[in-house]
Amino acid sequence: MLVAAAVCPCPPLLVPEVAAGAAPELDAARAACTDALGVLAAARPDRLVVVGPVDAPGPETYPEGSRGSFRGFGVDLDVRLGRAGDAGAERLLPYSLAVAAWLLARNGWSDGPVEGLGVGERLAPGDCARAGRQLVTGAGRVALLVMGDASACRTLKAPGYLDERAAPFDAEVGRALGAADLPALLALDSGLARELKVSGRAPWQVLAGAAEGAGLGGSLLFEDAPYGVGYAVATWS
Repeated sequence: MLVAAAVCPCPPLLVPEVAAGAAPELDAARAACTDALGVLAAARPDRLVVVGPVDAPGPETYPEGSRGSFRGFGVDLDVRLGRAGDAGAERLLPYSLAVAAWLLARNGWSDGPVEGLGVGERLAPGDCARAGRQLVTGAGRVALLVMGDASACRTLKAPGYLDERAAPFDAEVGRALGAADLPALLALDSGLARELKVSGRAPWQVLAGAAEGAGLGGSLLFEDAPYGVGYAVATWS
């Protein structure tokens, strides 16, 4: 059963070495992510699953030990998902899960096994929910670290330029995550999310499926749109 979840944004800029001189701009987001991981640790899960967006349709699984790298951003920094080892060593993590691996290592995560699940933006809401239910079926005490960004269209300088639909969409996402509102998350329009360059829609819907019947309450810890991209941090417990 699902005992806790944390929702965090997944821009590589969250890693200070990648952000370089702009690193302080995301200090508040990093602090909120640390608080969110504390909620996961307090739940004492038997197993942690990191869920994040990938370019492929998915779902794609990444075993503990899968490695990630930020060398594509000119930074000599490698990470592993969970404990270092040979398991999954040849499976390169997508950036969303590499950021999660960095967050876990930064916060000294040592509370049981860790694995990854990647889901693509074209995975239908029902398939996302089904994948979430499968994650927690007969698997003891499970916690989820769910990575994903809201719209990338909040300002003229945003990656997707300014779209007037972006702010209302992000506001509803923040409300739903903060309230652990499963129907609202499952109702997010996948087509609109794609137009607004939202990377978190599918991972959030995986979370909604996993949380069915768990009776978890939510709390929104952080919400902002630096660089014109919506970032939210929330916990469910």
